[in-house]
Amino acid sequence: MSSSVFIVGAGFAGSVVARELADAGWNVRLVDKRPHIGGNAFDEFDAHGVLVHRYGPHIFHTNSVRVLEFLSKFTNWRPYEHRVRGVIDGRAYPFPINRDTLNELYGLDLNEEGAAAFYEKVRDPRDPVRTSEDVVLNSVGRDLYEKFFLNYTRKQWGLEPSQLKAGVAARIPTRTNTDDRYFTDTFQSMPAEGYTRMFERMLDHPNIKVELGTDFVEVRGKPDLGHVVYTGPIDAYFDHCFGALPYRSLRFEHEHLPNVAQLQSVGTINYPNDHAYTRITEFKHLTGQLHAGTSIVREYPQAEGDPYYPIPSDDSEALFKRYQTLADGQTDVTFVGRLAEYRYYNMDQVVAGALAAARRLIDARA
Repeated sequence: MSSSVFIVGAGFAGSVVARELADAGWNVRLVDKRPHIGGNAFDEFDAHGVLVHRYGPHIFHTNSVRVLEFLSKFTNWRPYEHRVRGVIDGRAYPFPINRDTLNELYGLDLNEEGAAAFYEKVRDPRDPVRTSEDVVLNSVGRDLYEKFFLNYTRKQWGLEPSQLKAGVAARIPTRTNTDDRYFTDTFQSMPAEGYTRMFERMLDHPNIKVELGTDFVEVRGKPDLGHVVYTGPIDAYFDHCFGALPYRSLRFEHEHLPNVAQLQSVGTINYPNDHAYTRITEFKHLTGQLHAGTSIVREYPQAEGDPYYPIPSDDSEALFKRYQTLADGQTDVTFVGRLAEYRYYNMDQVVAGALAAARRLIDARA
């Protein structure tokens, strides 16, 4: 007798679980309240024929062979190493901060040992390191903190760095070499035909039925759902019974610039101290697409709107743990992904978690 599963959300978490279970012979019903698959990684051609990411840039990078092997069944890859610049007083500098950043910003000529000595001289030692402010001050000192991090964090999170857990800033390295790549993972590439095409292939299976424009609220509680894999916000699943978990949202301002072959020198430019937006991304860098014009997106963080980023503070973590206790008591529901687990995961981490969740379900029915 075949097993059946009802999956909520057609982003990375839900789609990966769907494919793994379908390949194992399960009947899968996958719903998403949006009118498209792919979740926040959804990409599409805009009105001018440029491939854009509707919900902001998604850059794939991983050190996991297992994740890469799984996704490679559904896409070829275009090598791409993401680079970012941060604008300080009208000039763009390499970010994350590296030796070139120091030399250009301060008019120095440091070698690698000199850069290490510079950081050691300017750092503001913090012990213990509890917050994002502690992380940055402990690493690069107050001037670089105020130039690159302080105001960007205020815009991005709507909080002071001292209110955010250390892990937020710890994601961003400080370098003594001249490596200006944003990520240093072994594998850095973009799906050659885009994310949506990859998701289409992933969900193209006779055992998978996809229903778009379907809100879980409308169907939950029906007797024929079977086991539920839930990838939405965990607090919404429990009707916000302990109160709403805080999330940070984004507003995206897309723009096409005709007859501009290239606007920026790199894929993304951060504006920590200027403008209401945090950054501008130019998509042709990411995709390698040839086009007479170019399309960009500006990102405006905001409190209201779709949940994008769990806010990593002590208060939010304490509230999440109350919901997690409820989730742990559910025998017929599996919670997977960034929103369901209230964690700021990279895409490859979501895929790895979804593969593990699918394996646990398969093993439990064996």
